[in-house]
Amino acid sequence: MTTCQFEATMEAGGPNFMPTQIVVVPPLVLETLGGLSTRRVTGTLNGYAVRLGLLPLTGGGRYLMINKDVCQAAGVQVGQRVTLTLAPDPEPDRVDLPGELAQAFEAWPEAETEFGQLSGSMRRAVAQHVRTAKQAETRARRAVELTERLARGAHPFRKP
Repeated sequence: MTTCQFEATMEAGGPNFMPTQIVVVPPLVLETLGGLSTRRVTGTLNGYAVRLGLLPLTGGGRYLMINKDVCQAAGVQVGQRVTLTLAPDPEPDRVDLPGELAQAFEAWPEAETEFGQLSGSMRRAVAQHVRTAKQAETRARRAVELTERLARGAHPFRKP
């Protein structure tokens, strides 16, 4: 597996509807990682383990969107130079399920089947929606709601 290490400046950026922090991946690093066909990477940001998607830049190229939790954990902020060590993700479609969602799928295997048919990004969004709730009750409620929708064959985020 090819691994690349580089330094870059953490910038403000991201989609207009979701301002966040980004790191632009230099073209030579992108080529070493496999070019535009590489969708996800694993590695470290200032020594903190990350697993991220390579997102398209307007006009070509790719960038990494770094959320505030990762920035805090890695001790980085906008304007700071950071060191990244990246490699192509060997399992780009793997989604780590929060415990509440895994338990809900045990109760509704048909929902897990529907979940498996969603795109990788949608599966990650469902898992993140459950995982990011601060209270256990909220995580459990979200897991049940999403699982019920999936079991009915409905969109996970659209209420009937």
